[in-house]
Amino acid sequence: MSAEVAAINLGRVLATRAAGLWLGPKRRTQESRSDLSELIRVRVPGLRPQRSLERQFEQIADAVAARLEPLLAHEFRGLSESGRRSALDAVTDTFAAADLSDSSIIGSDADAAELARRIRRAVPAPAGLDEPAAALYELLFSECCDCYVRVLRRLPVFTERAVTELLGRTTSLAAELSLVLDRLPARSLYAPEGEGQDEAFRREYLELVARSLDEIELFSFASERAARTKLSVAYVSLRTAGEPDRPRAPALAAADEDGHGRRVESALGNAKRVLLRGEAGSGKTTLLQWLAVTAARGAFEGELAGWNGLVPVLVKLRRFAGGRLPRPEALLDQVAGPLTGHMPAAWVDRQLAAGRALLLVDGVDELPAAERRAVREWLRGLLYAYPEIRVVVTSRPAAARSDWLRAESFRPVLLDRMRPADVVAFVRQWHAAVLEPGNELPDYERALLTGLQDRPHLRSLAATPLLAALLCALHLDRRGQLPRNRMELYRTALEILVQRRDAERCVPSALEVQLTLTDKLRLLQDLAWRLSDNGRNEIALERAAVHVHDALGAMRHLDRADARAVLDHLVVRSGVLRSPADGRVDFLHRSFQEYLAAADAAAEDNIGSLVGRAHLDFWHETIVLAAGHANRTQRVELIEGILARAGAESRYRRRLRLLAASCLETMEAVPQELSDPLEAALDALAPPREPAEADSLSGVGPTVLRRLPDSLAGLDRPVAEAAVRTAALIGGAPALDRLARWAADAGPAVGNLLAEAWEYFDPEEYARRVLRKLPLSDVFVQVTHPTQWPVLLRLPEVHWVSVGAPFTQGLGATAGLTGLRGLWLYDLREDADLDPLRVHRRLVALTLFGNVPLPAGPPWEALPELITLQLINWESLPSLAALELPERLRHLGLGRLAPGTDLAPLTERRRLGALGLQGSGVPRGLDGLDGLVTLVNLRLTGYDLRLWPASVRTTPPRLSSLYLKDCVLSADLGPLAVFNGLTDLRLSGCRTADGRPPNLESVPEGINVEVG
Repeated sequence: MSAEVAAINLGRVLATRAAGLWLGPKRRTQESRSDLSELIRVRVPGLRPQRSLERQFEQIADAVAARLEPLLAHEFRGLSESGRRSALDAVTDTFAAADLSDSSIIGSDADAAELARRIRRAVPAPAGLDEPAAALYELLFSECCDCYVRVLRRLPVFTERAVTELLGRTTSLAAELSLVLDRLPARSLYAPEGEGQDEAFRREYLELVARSLDEIELFSFASERAARTKLSVAYVSLRTAGEPDRPRAPALAAADEDGHGRRVESALGNAKRVLLRGEAGSGKTTLLQWLAVTAARGAFEGELAGWNGLVPVLVKLRRFAGGRLPRPEALLDQVAGPLTGHMPAAWVDRQLAAGRALLLVDGVDELPAAERRAVREWLRGLLYAYPEIRVVVTSRPAAARSDWLRAESFRPVLLDRMRPADVVAFVRQWHAAVLEPGNELPDYERALLTGLQDRPHLRSLAATPLLAALLCALHLDRRGQLPRNRMELYRTALEILVQRRDAERCVPSALEVQLTLTDKLRLLQDLAWRLSDNGRNEIALERAAVHVHDALGAMRHLDRADARAVLDHLVVRSGVLRSPADGRVDFLHRSFQEYLAAADAAAEDNIGSLVGRAHLDFWHETIVLAAGHANRTQRVELIEGILARAGAESRYRRRLRLLAASCLETMEAVPQELSDPLEAALDALAPPREPAEADSLSGVGPTVLRRLPDSLAGLDRPVAEAAVRTAALIGGAPALDRLARWAADAGPAVGNLLAEAWEYFDPEEYARRVLRKLPLSDVFVQVTHPTQWPVLLRLPEVHWVSVGAPFTQGLGATAGLTGLRGLWLYDLREDADLDPLRVHRRLVALTLFGNVPLPAGPPWEALPELITLQLINWESLPSLAALELPERLRHLGLGRLAPGTDLAPLTERRRLGALGLQGSGVPRGLDGLDGLVTLVNLRLTGYDLRLWPASVRTTPPRLSSLYLKDCVLSADLGPLAVFNGLTDLRLSGCRTADGRPPNLESVPEGINVEVG
């Protein structure tokens, strides 16, 4: 049932009861007629008056429906259809059974809240509703009472009756008024005037966010109408990469919900504070916009379902460059400025304090380096004041290291480049978003996918959503012709956006200002350089007009042109400039600003300025692109200058060498005098020493491959891992050749690394050339996309499988994997049938992420060798006393346990060596774990541990490793001394009750502490 239909049905119910009260004030008369039309026919003579009155009450029903529809559309979007229908039926039944007669309404003083209380006392609460459905019922019931009373107050006959009744009660009126005034709460700092309108404003704000942000720019040159589309239609899920300090393969003894290569929604759902890092065009801003829209609609699913009900607050830091960051009461100004005039006082404060806010902070990298520390201090101040809010902060990696917000308990999440399967999904989604009736887009989609399959260099070019979108748009506009490299891609896109699109369609406004393509690009380059030169991504409109005026003065054929008219034309028609807010101008994407600023640097011969700024991350992309724009002499000056600085400045040596090598990507030809210095720089950089270096080094391109080792045997894991990741990110046939060579003599450790690279290549070809050469009985094989699944099923010798892709075939499909010893399933659907797992009788490790109802006699009872079991994110787990678990288990992970779950039954598990528990509140029975005499590793997530371990008298004698994640702790960690054998303590996302990190100096001596 749609929200509109449900709202209309409820509106009719209320209108019918109001008509019954108007036409027959006594309860008996109301109950004798339930149909609106029949009530009117019996009580009102004449056909025309009957029809007129019936139309009026239908209008009343429509008005009520209009008030209720936003509630039904935006609240509890994650609720099942059956639960929603049950809540609606319960509201209808309650109103049908309620006493809504004259005496009842007047007896409640026509007050909605009092009427609701009377009805609740008289009519039993609906039975059989689960918690979300019951919450929806209460919300709708309160709103219906309010609507009903408001309708009655405007019925003239009821007003007369109410006045008569009131006059008869005047003797007690003064006493009752005094009592009411005595009970009225005084206004205070936290209960200011207007608080009663919080819910109404919340609905209005969420509706505005859902409408205004659900729109995205598409790089589409063929159709004006297709330039923008719904974000909810065009959004493509992104993928995360493992941060360098995190393990990437599942570990048998780890009760951990972290996973490498998972979808970003899953990574966000497992953390309260996230630093989301990604390169230019990787989709960071679009992701935050999607989070805001989805939160406003309450439409999160899966691991983000717990975010439904949050109020999104989107802050774009570029707007505050050079100024003060916003105070809490100004956080809504960017997105909902028109509404803030009637926002209830301290509304934002109350959302933040109650933990109902989802703070989305975009673009740390878009601020100058000197201003980024202020962002961290601003965030720290907000989190001290409002420790319960969820926060996502975005930045390019160069501007914020993975540990930049570690002290504030932020988890780093790195957006990875798109794999071949992701590119295919993106291409299909893009074409679906721009599809117009009767066109040939499906044919272009197929042709582009074929082209990407046949030309690996183009597939590697589509590594980010920005570049993939540009490829799609150019392929469509140029009838199947695709660019060779990134420089040509940007150049062609700008030519089409700035000039050809309007000229070919004879757009009238394009003729108002007579500018050639060269003129427009010259002006845009000048503006891009001035922005970059000042470390800005945005500028005031008036200031931009001054820059355009100065640039026009140097263009003799345009020196009489009106600068403001030219600027307005570029903003409206160029497709590159835009006005993100009144009085402000910026580029559609920062990559265009960097490309144009690089072109200006080459045109104006500002090479010395680039060399002087080569150590600054803000200028990295601009310098790489400038190498592509520069002439031969300028390239020599640029590269020699950067390498000379590298030789003289040890602090920046590696960064500068890497920048010089990265310029090889965009240079069409390398001058002879640069060949040897660049070779030497590459020799110093490759092979990479750690995974963190692989991402940047891979940007240099295929020339790095010949510098990677011929074999990975005997290398330290970080070096081997960095080599594999570098080759995988470079992609293409030469990279696949290198990986196949490594696979020929790979042992289990290297085999795990090579198996991780599967997702970067065509699944079938990589399985044939690499996976089949590996010792698959000892290697973890990770499935991160549905296209890998059928290929995996043809590898029956695989023993250890981690599946992060959604299951669409059911667990019965795993029957072909006859050698399975370990299985990690990260995306189980609620309707999954677990019974097929019984066939894998050799399983020793089983991890299930989901919330599947447990059947009687769970499948692990049929697995005689199972020693590791993890049930993560399960909210349907019964009490631990009733949970059927094999006695032979050595490693156990459970969560999410309901608040108040008694942990005492776990004390009987005397064989456990590792235990992971995820819950909330103060744990019960945790101080009795001393019975676990073999317990070595303990992991606790989400608990309030302020009273623990101070309450512990005896401890597990062999416990040596303790991992506390997202827990509330005491500031003093001295009581950990009770664990005599504890040597390793890891804290992640833990805080004290006031939101501060615990005092690490209070950790007893002898315990090694790791944070993050």
